[in-house]
Amino acid sequence: MSTNRYLTVLGFDYGSRRIGIAVGQTFTASARPLKVIACDKFNAPDWASIHAVIQEWSPQRLVVGVPYTLNGAETETTLAARHFSEALQARYNLPVDLIDETLSSIAAEQAISERFSAKSKSKAKPALDAVAAQVILETWFAEYANTESL
Repeated sequence: MSTNRYLTVLGFDYGSRRIGIAVGQTFTASARPLKVIACDKFNAPDWASIHAVIQEWSPQRLVVGVPYTLNGAETETTLAARHFSEALQARYNLPVDLIDETLSSIAAEQAISERFSAKSKSKAKPALDAVAAQVILETWFAEYANTESL
């Protein structure tokens, strides 16, 4: 394994109200939720907060989850997530991979259900988007991180 495959990667669960962010390493192929960033009243990302996360973690690659309907059709959110990924690439000049995240929120809800009692689930709810970003990143690791194209 070449050293260029030992990368820090940030994963994003894009939403018009909130963006979940997770961080992971290709060396361990594991990720953890970092934070959730709110979008403004016009559904624009808080670029200052995203910039702070990118500065803190110095990733070599970014992964954005793109949602589709269960039958594979695109939605407004699909197009918005693609636009967000293009903006990330333009702002930070980093490789950005897109991955289907259709069921990541369901997987995140299941993960939170397993980690928290019924009483504390409401407190964990805001972390849902960051856990979804973790699921997105772990899916990317499972599907792509071991390829020679990195």
